[in-house]
Amino acid sequence: MPALFRPTATPRARRALIGAVVVALLVPVALMAWVRTPWARGIHVVVQQPVPFSHPLHAGTLRIDCRFCHSEVEWSAHAGMPPTDRCVTCHTPAWQSTAALAPVRASLVSSAPIPWRRVTQLPQFVYFNHAMHVRNGVGCETCHGNVTRMQTVHQVAPLTMTWCVTCHRNPEPSLRPQAEITATGWSPLTLSAAARRTMLAEYNVHHYTNCSTCHR
Repeated sequence: MPALFRPTATPRARRALIGAVVVALLVPVALMAWVRTPWARGIHVVVQQPVPFSHPLHAGTLRIDCRFCHSEVEWSAHAGMPPTDRCVTCHTPAWQSTAALAPVRASLVSSAPIPWRRVTQLPQFVYFNHAMHVRNGVGCETCHGNVTRMQTVHQVAPLTMTWCVTCHRNPEPSLRPQAEITATGWSPLTLSAAARRTMLAEYNVHHYTNCSTCHR
């Protein structure tokens, strides 16, 4: 019998043991609860970028397709960021000389990429393929929200395993026509149930819920 449980063990020693057991049990529970909170996941945290890029202006007012900048999204696991020379093709020399675009000018001179800061971050043990989702009817807005309303883009989806698996179990409500893949403000209610079932068959979408789908 362990000494602390023997009749001769002091009350103080017993209390110390009980306290240690409680802490050992509560710490993992608290950590698991914390990582599921909006604060731990970074939801709605404003991420300041080196260049004040406006999605409401570019993607909203000017209606520039997401794929103009994130050109790898349809064929790569990563959406990709635009090369610096693509950023300056639309701007006048006067605008390019402004203080706001100083990092762009520096990037052009040094050939070093602009140090954009990641907004949506998945754990390193999670594999996500942009192309697989985009080519099979999942719109950008589904995960990234309506960026045309975000002057500073922030994460809106929880990106927890529960959130992802819920969609994998029932992907039909998240599907949209390819013509609407990059559209914002689009609602699945514009489609009939029959149209959604047709898309499910057309995209050959399966219910991927085994662990190796995301954990490789």
